[in-house]
Amino acid sequence: MNKLDSQSASEIVIFGALGDLSRRKLLPALYQLEACGLINENSRIIGVARPTHDLEEFKAFVLENINTFVKESLDESVLARFMARLVYQQVDLVEVEAYEGLAKTLLAGNKTRVYYFSTSPAIYGNICDGLNHANLVTDNDRVVMEKPIGHCLESSKVINNQVARFFKENQIYRIDHYLGKETVLNLLVLRFANSLFTTNWDRNSIDHVQITVAESVGIEGRWGFYDEAGQMRDMIQNHLLQVLSLLAMEPPADLSAESIRAEKLKAVKALAPIDRNNVKEKTVRGQYADGYLNGVGVPGYLNEEGANTTSKTETFVAIKAEINNWRWSGVPFYLRTGKRMPAKHSEIVVHFKAQPHNIFKDSHSDLPANKLTIRLQPDEGVELQMMNKIPGIATQMNIQENKLDLSFNDTYKDQRVIDAYERLMLEVLNGNQSLFVSRDEVEAAWTWADSIIDAWKSTNEAPKPYAAGSWGPVSSISLIARDDRQWVE
Repeated sequence: MNKLDSQSASEIVIFGALGDLSRRKLLPALYQLEACGLINENSRIIGVARPTHDLEEFKAFVLENINTFVKESLDESVLARFMARLVYQQVDLVEVEAYEGLAKTLLAGNKTRVYYFSTSPAIYGNICDGLNHANLVTDNDRVVMEKPIGHCLESSKVINNQVARFFKENQIYRIDHYLGKETVLNLLVLRFANSLFTTNWDRNSIDHVQITVAESVGIEGRWGFYDEAGQMRDMIQNHLLQVLSLLAMEPPADLSAESIRAEKLKAVKALAPIDRNNVKEKTVRGQYADGYLNGVGVPGYLNEEGANTTSKTETFVAIKAEINNWRWSGVPFYLRTGKRMPAKHSEIVVHFKAQPHNIFKDSHSDLPANKLTIRLQPDEGVELQMMNKIPGIATQMNIQENKLDLSFNDTYKDQRVIDAYERLMLEVLNGNQSLFVSRDEVEAAWTWADSIIDAWKSTNEAPKPYAAGSWGPVSSISLIARDDRQWVE
């Protein structure tokens, strides 16, 4: 990142400052922005939470987590500057009158206020009521909302309406941290800055697309939240549909938030409905059972601590999604995500169509099609699989598959691959909404996802079991094999 001096001084107010997201992501991200000189010198960071702490106790909490979650060696001068910005304010977030104490802290200046809701979405409305009661809502303020925004279309509307009572749409920043990942951002460059892909990014050249987000972890003690959500709500409805929309959208007029969001919305709205009539052919839902991960036995979902042993919540989803427009008609997008899979692994694989005629049959009876792989994690990069001649003298032309591999870590050795939250926090401070999700996008995604969830409920079938440490239920292989294709693993 380059030094920027464009932003005004801000009051960065983190509601839920002692929570897991704050300590793992937000505070380390803000420290990194401090290290890059990207926070205005007059800005403050105000931690807000229910427990009573003095400032020194809060600073000790922040320092412990900066030490734990920042991978690089800490710079003492940067750390001193960062710690000097910190303020702590005790507030019972559901009590309207409690925000009067916060007002005394914030009304000392007229800086731009960034309210980060790092809490359960169920209390977003309470926070907004409290801010309004304390006269802490102006047209210059910004609100950052963490997912999940609701558990269905109707509940998302309730939450969005609660916030919209006090804040306009251009003040609201709905975070999906996948949109801050370097490789996801690179999709825009890859597609629209390279004629090789720009002119071949449609049904005429592409056979199908696979998007896989695999997690090796289980529910990590989040049983109460996860059993209400499941993999469809937790991953497909937001992360995977955001990636899909960037892959499938039409070229935006420019890089403005309005242009990018408008094209993404069109892509999501063009998704073919999956409902009770076709859900069995288009989707597979699974639930991990006892198994082994890296040689160590791990419990199944129903055997996790505190589990509801009759739960039908899915921990794995595979979907054959189709987009009804001129560019993508007939090109399936296979989505796959699950917990307790063999490795933490996220990637996009674009399969191009095979050559219609093979003049190299003596060396290769079947020419494999080109594949473009975009690795989101753990080793960010871009890889193009292509055919190449084997050097040497021979009576025939010998060819083989090779990969052009752009690994970000290897190519940009002097550049640190930044965390998504660093990028997103910077964009909030700069007032740029292009990497955030509009309300229309949220509601279009829920409309599509709700239809699938409703169809699953109508069948009353339990998710297909799969062993922890495997790539999902056998039926997920059948889903793609019916089209004479196979998952990339």
